[in-house]
Amino acid sequence: MTEAVFLIALGKRIKKIRSQKNITQFKLAALCDFEKASMSRIESGKTNTTVLTLRKISQALEVPMSDFFID
Repeated sequence: MTEAVFLIALGKRIKKIRSQKNITQFKLAALCDFEKASMSRIESGKTNTTVLTLRKISQALEVPMSDFFID
């Protein structure tokens, strides 16, 4: 799996969890203290996010970080 494919898959998993919890991208960004554009880049796989950023997202979504890596 290439890095680009991995980042896209990661973003899709974050988006899926967010959608299942009925949280808008704007709301999730606000909960994480990010701009919506940053959250959009993460979900579209256009940025290589840090572990600390993933931690903020997992806390905001109330899921373990490992959920982001499970197919």
